[in-house]
Amino acid sequence: MKSDLILLGHGSGGKLSHQLLDEIIIPTLSGISQKNQNDAAVLPFSGDRLAFTTDSYVVDPVFFPGGNIGDLAINGTVNDLVMSGARPLAISVGLILEEGLSIKELRFIVESMRDAALAANVSIVTGDTKVVTRGAADKIFINTSGIGVFEHSLKIEGNRAKPGDKVIINGTIGDHGIAVLASREGLELGVDILSDSAPLNGLVLDAIEKYGEHIHALRDPTRGGVATTLKEIALQSGIDIELEEATLPVRESVEGACSILGLDPLYVANEGKVLFVVDGGMADDILHLLRQHPFGREAAIIGQVVQAQKSEGRVSLHTAIGGRRIVDMLSGEQLPRIC
Repeated sequence: MKSDLILLGHGSGGKLSHQLLDEIIIPTLSGISQKNQNDAAVLPFSGDRLAFTTDSYVVDPVFFPGGNIGDLAINGTVNDLVMSGARPLAISVGLILEEGLSIKELRFIVESMRDAALAANVSIVTGDTKVVTRGAADKIFINTSGIGVFEHSLKIEGNRAKPGDKVIINGTIGDHGIAVLASREGLELGVDILSDSAPLNGLVLDAIEKYGEHIHALRDPTRGGVATTLKEIALQSGIDIELEEATLPVRESVEGACSILGLDPLYVANEGKVLFVVDGGMADDILHLLRQHPFGREAAIIGQVVQAQKSEGRVSLHTAIGGRRIVDMLSGEQLPRIC
């Protein structure tokens, strides 16, 4: 560690986050190798398997266009479970409330959590509530854990991408990050940009049911965005990924906002998107299936997997003007407190 202090960048999902995890947290707590680090742990259970995940939500502001910290927490946990190929089953909720939070706001948040769980067909089964003094938190922080069950014997993991695979995303990128940032900073962008926060278990499990043997890896590109997430997969699998800028689905409003703010949509967080790494020969069929689902209507093939030139796994982008640039992990904190 180059610094003796925790920085905001250590929560970005990028290089500093990985450094913190790889040098201190993972070696001390679990020792899990890089290639086996996924969104959910897969646990043996009575001859079968369970998926288990946990996450904490500190988004600022707690209410934003398209959602709030409550439904974001449920959707995020559902999505982390389904990225392993499991069907989400049950969720725990831990609430850390700051003195001074209004009861009206709390009621709205927990009702949003209830409604999100119903929409995703999962149960909130246990939880805990703590209150801290004014100034010790920021209205409300939420921790969730989730359990999922596997209804198949497939292994869908970040270390299973292989040359010839195609990369598919189920829709436009950057919506959530820009929606939260605009709300936080009071930016007048001239157009409403909504968070894409959504439960993806229906979309993903439908794809697994029909094409599971052709789906090699799944990952939701939250902190660090599409770029950092694909870099993680490239490192886990020891392969390279080539993206096509012309096929990246980005809303004109988001692209415009990123241009004004000096941001790259590839690094902006998403909360309702999934990256599929699939058998190249079946990519068009899987794409067609995804486009039949409400959360996949703007799905697109955005790249392909090639043989790695070096062991670190490269991600590159073929630009719309015929150039090529290396796409690395997010190096600092582009948008803090985004989830």
